[in-house]
Amino acid sequence: MVCRQYYVSIVMRVLFLALSCLLFFYIIFRIPNYSMIFLAAAMVVYSIVSLVRYLNKINQKLENFFLSHLSGEVNYTYVPVGRSDEFNKLYSYFNQINQKLEKARIENEIRNNYFKTIVDQTSIGLISFTGDGRVEFINDAAKRIFKVFVVGNLKKLDIFHEGFSEFILRLEPQKLELTSVVVDGETVQLSIKKVDFKAGDKHIHLISLQNIKAELDQKEMESWQKLIRVLTHEIMNSITPITSLVNTISRIFKNRETGDITKPEHTTSQAIEKTVKMLDIVEGRGAGLVQFVNNYRDLTKLSKPQLMLINVNNLLLNVQLLFAEQLKEQNIRVLISCHRTIHIQADRKLLEQVLINLFKNAMEACTGRQDSLIKLSALSGQDKTIIEVEDNGYGIPPVVAENMFVPFFTTKEKGSGIGLSLSRQIIRLHGGSLNYYSVPGQKTIFTIKI
Repeated sequence: MVCRQYYVSIVMRVLFLALSCLLFFYIIFRIPNYSMIFLAAAMVVYSIVSLVRYLNKINQKLENFFLSHLSGEVNYTYVPVGRSDEFNKLYSYFNQINQKLEKARIENEIRNNYFKTIVDQTSIGLISFTGDGRVEFINDAAKRIFKVFVVGNLKKLDIFHEGFSEFILRLEPQKLELTSVVVDGETVQLSIKKVDFKAGDKHIHLISLQNIKAELDQKEMESWQKLIRVLTHEIMNSITPITSLVNTISRIFKNRETGDITKPEHTTSQAIEKTVKMLDIVEGRGAGLVQFVNNYRDLTKLSKPQLMLINVNNLLLNVQLLFAEQLKEQNIRVLISCHRTIHIQADRKLLEQVLINLFKNAMEACTGRQDSLIKLSALSGQDKTIIEVEDNGYGIPPVVAENMFVPFFTTKEKGSGIGLSLSRQIIRLHGGSLNYYSVPGQKTIFTIKI
């Protein structure tokens, strides 16, 4: 028993009260003496008061214990009054409970400080808020992005971009969004993602913000450098021979030393014939440049996809049928793996253009291989449909892998270099992605996710 002395003390007081009551009634009925009756009544009152005070004493101790914990003073120490105090054991238990609670509090505080330090030191901004836009927490990284010290409500962020708070509140959970804000006259590119969770009975939203302007600027610079390098290469390939041929023609009909033009009667038929041939070459290279410009214009003038419900299996069969004769001539086998019930929302013409380009590349990669095989497959997931074009051709060498989707980059003698770049743009317009995986000499897989 936790408090044996307390139990014995209660029993003794109750017995004393009972005996006092018996004595009081005995004196009234057997010894009608006012002095003794008064004395017995005093004993009864004293017994009642003593019992009540004793019970209030333990109630007060329990109340103090619970109030100290409700107020957060778990480090309070209970000291017994004396060795014979009936609550010594209870005090001991109280102190043990306090020690455990204090230890748990310290551990929680250390853990919270640890996580707070991590959250504050990360370069990713974090803001938690309720459904009405009231900000619960904002870390140092988010404060640095917006150059603020306190944010009580998301509406305060509207000064950086009109309607920014509504944009954040309407964000779909787990979906990455890109937006821009203006902070101190400087445009900041933000990558934003939101997650929802419950903290007790409260529904909390948490967004992560990352300033990706430097990364975007770096990628933009790299893209421009690659594009300029390819454009320069393509233009120089045409301009250099044209310049050389023009100089040759000039030497035929013009004296380099005097600058005099050769008279018609001094012109031989061989010179004229040679000139015509060179002009044909110049015309061909000029036409190539015109085609190059037209290709560039096509690359930058893609229209918005006209979405419709498409049966993917029928689409793959149509692509195979378009190349049926060439497949037969080159002895290339084609395997199609797609359930007939798979449908997607897409622009049929644009998506077919992408698949034709990928299929044609796969055929070219299989040229000269005896066991050539192209696989067309599709798989429907929860929120995306995956379409793959796989071949067992020569693959993509690592040295050209990073430039595969750069406009006008090509390793083919007669290639334009816009097929894969155009295909990726088309898929991105559908809200999807186009990527590849290649093991040179074994297989190459182009994957479309829409």
